[in-house]
Amino acid sequence: MRITDIQRCEVRPGQLVEWTLSPATVARAALLPDDARPPAYIQESHIKTARTVREDGLFVPTWLGTAFDIPGRVDLDALQDALRDWTLRHETLRSGFRPDGDELRRFTLGTREVSLHREVVGDFDDAGELVRHLQNRFDVAADALRWPNLIYAAVVRDDGASVYMAFDHSNVDAYSIHRIPAEIHELYAAGVAGRAVEQPPVSSYIDFCEIERADADRIDAGHEIVGRWREFIGRCDGRLPGFPVDLGLEPGGPLPEQKLMSEPLVNAEDAAAFEAYCRPYGGSLVGLLAATALIVREIGGQSVYRTVVPFHTRVKSRWSESVGWYVGGAPIEVPLVPVPDFAGALRSVREQLHGARPLARMPLARVLALLGADFRPTSPDLYSIVSYLDARGIPGAADWAELSAYGLIRVSYGDQVCVWVNRLHEGLWFAGRYPDTDVAYKNMSLYVERLRDLIAGVRG
Repeated sequence: MRITDIQRCEVRPGQLVEWTLSPATVARAALLPDDARPPAYIQESHIKTARTVREDGLFVPTWLGTAFDIPGRVDLDALQDALRDWTLRHETLRSGFRPDGDELRRFTLGTREVSLHREVVGDFDDAGELVRHLQNRFDVAADALRWPNLIYAAVVRDDGASVYMAFDHSNVDAYSIHRIPAEIHELYAAGVAGRAVEQPPVSSYIDFCEIERADADRIDAGHEIVGRWREFIGRCDGRLPGFPVDLGLEPGGPLPEQKLMSEPLVNAEDAAAFEAYCRPYGGSLVGLLAATALIVREIGGQSVYRTVVPFHTRVKSRWSESVGWYVGGAPIEVPLVPVPDFAGALRSVREQLHGARPLARMPLARVLALLGADFRPTSPDLYSIVSYLDARGIPGAADWAELSAYGLIRVSYGDQVCVWVNRLHEGLWFAGRYPDTDVAYKNMSLYVERLRDLIAGVRG
């Protein structure tokens, strides 16, 4: 799936219809007792960071979403049933949090307590006006500090409809977003045909949160994982690592606005050749990180490339179809003096990832709390990332281009660089958000250009 923002996902005019959780559902949620299952550490950190940034006077939307087409004249009742059935299947979407001092108390609705409210907003003749409306609407409806924090929409035309779904990040990750188009299409097609879809129950992210948090709470400040993070952060001058090139930021300045780069990186042939070359070292993720290490050395003269690598935490198959935020981080350090060739960088990254990957299973928020350092968040991103996903095996991936399917990210404010590289059937797709400065634009453009050249130039 191509990762981009709402401005670049082929929005076309039409009649806008929206679905939110119904007033009756919201009223029922207000009366619910606490659910004893706690938030995941990553959820808690996300919500508290949003609150801190808001208290500092800045509204920073952090929603994720998806966009995809449904061809042919659309049956809105069948689409509504599909959206509702999909929502009910994933318990985290029926769950929220109430603040209680410094704590978050969970509440969770049962499936019989959830209904959707449909509203015909009106006709939009101008695509630009529609884009602005959708972004503003999603900013409010999928806000981390409110509940419900999801919204669905469809832009209906005579020849089909474009569906848009937005969620606060606390309930979804990129993999969750990638699975949505095929699942909604399956439910919708069944509804139109008047047949039932037999789907086995899906495991609950809320149950995962409880299990993960119980495991995390068993460690203390003397645990080996905490010690390794302590040493890593110490070598990063007491902070989590940013992207190691000049971004043109003033120390202590306000949180800058961000820009997005979203474009094809290389074609399918070049992507396959790159994977073949990198496979003995661990594959394309290792290759992407090795290439990044060499490029930031070239741009910024770094003697070591330090970063936190995101990994999914769906370590058991029971979580594979579950919607949730299943992501952890592992710290790596790639020495760049003397400057290695690409094969040498691959070997170094492979060794680092092998030793660090188990650390991703321990929530970083728990580790930081045990370190006792004051990591008061001032940005929604604690650190910069370079992420890789081979999305070709996800159900429906072969249809994404035909259905204009996109993964949506909200680009707003931030002082870090976040890069996502997806392998699609048509090749590698690059998306990255970065601070909106001339220096950052120059260096990020150079990074993408060099990354493209290096990947295309590698042959097994």
